[in-house]
Amino acid sequence: MHERQRSTGSLLFQAFSLMVVVALLSLAAYPSLLHAEPPLKKASLIPLWSPQAQFAGYYVALEKGLYRRYGVELTILNGGSGNSPVEALQSGRADYAVIWLTTALRHRDAGIRLVNISQVIQRSSMMLISRKSSRIDSLQGMNGKKVGLWDGDLSIPPLTLFSRRGITIRQVPLTNTVNLFLRGGIEVTSAMWYNEYHVILNSGVDADELNAVFLSEQGVNFPEDGIYGLEKTVKGDPALAAAIADASREGWQYAFDHPEEALDIVMKYMLRAHVPANRMHQKWMLNRMRDIIMPGTAFGKLPSGTLDRKDYHDAGNAMQRAGLIGGYPDYADFTWRHDAVQ
Repeated sequence: MHERQRSTGSLLFQAFSLMVVVALLSLAAYPSLLHAEPPLKKASLIPLWSPQAQFAGYYVALEKGLYRRYGVELTILNGGSGNSPVEALQSGRADYAVIWLTTALRHRDAGIRLVNISQVIQRSSMMLISRKSSRIDSLQGMNGKKVGLWDGDLSIPPLTLFSRRGITIRQVPLTNTVNLFLRGGIEVTSAMWYNEYHVILNSGVDADELNAVFLSEQGVNFPEDGIYGLEKTVKGDPALAAAIADASREGWQYAFDHPEEALDIVMKYMLRAHVPANRMHQKWMLNRMRDIIMPGTAFGKLPSGTLDRKDYHDAGNAMQRAGLIGGYPDYADFTWRHDAVQ
C-alpha cells in the first residue's frame, strides 16, 4: 500500500517537474512572455474636415487596429466648421492634426511651432474651374472676373498664383457648396479634384463644358494634407509621433488595396457623424486620393511620407513674395523624419 503511494507520488512529482521545465523553456524561447504588454499611449488626431474619403486612411487604420498595433489608443476628433485643427493643437484638445502645408507655414510664421511628421498628399489637387461659355480659356482670362475662393488658409494657393501672374480678381467668398458657381453667381470657382469638381459633374454639367486649371500645372504645387503636431509634442514623445505616422501610412495602403472595405468604413463614420453619405462620390474621392498620394505609382507602394524639399521651398518662397508670410523656417527645422526613431 505504502509502496503504491510512493510510486504515485513519484509520478506526480515527475509530471510536475516536466511541466516546470517546459514552462522555463517557453520563457527562454519567448522572453517577451516575462513582461506584460506596455499600456497603450492615448493620443488624438483631428482631420481638416468632417469624415469623408479624404481621410480614409486614418479611419481605416483605426478600424483595423493598426494604431493599437503600434501601441496607440487613438481618438479621431471631428473636424470641419468651427473645429480649427490648429486651434485644437494649441488648446491641447488634439495631439496631432491633418493640415495643409500653406496653413502650417502661415501659422508657423505667426509663432506657432508646427512640425510636419508625415506629408500624406504629394501633389496638389486644387483647381480653378470656369465654364467654356464664359470665354475664360486661360488663367489670364480670369483677370477682373468674379472668382470664388474659400476663406482663410484655403485661399492661400490661388492667391499666391494670382499674385505671381499679376492677376487681379474680384474675390467672392465660397461656402461648402458649389451652388454659387452653378447658378452663375461667379465666373470661376475654386475646387478640389477629389471633391467639388465631381460634385459639379454630378449636377449635370458635362466635363466638356468646363475649363479646368490645376494649380500644380501652373507652378503652384503646394501639397495639401500632412500630419502636424506642435514641436513640443513631437519632441516630448518621438516614438508616439513615429507610431502615428507609420500606422496612418499603413492605413492608407490598406485602404487603396481594399477600396470597397475602406468605403464601408468611411460610410460608417460619415453616418455616425450625421454627414450626408453618397458612396459613388466617396468612391471617386478615394480614387483621386490615391492619385495625389501616390502620383505615378498607382499600383506600387506609398511614398515615405517625406515632404519634398523643393515643394517646401517653392511654397515658402511664393508665399513670402506674395506678402502672405514674412519668412519661413529651414526645412530641417520644419520637418521631422519619423523613420529616424528606432
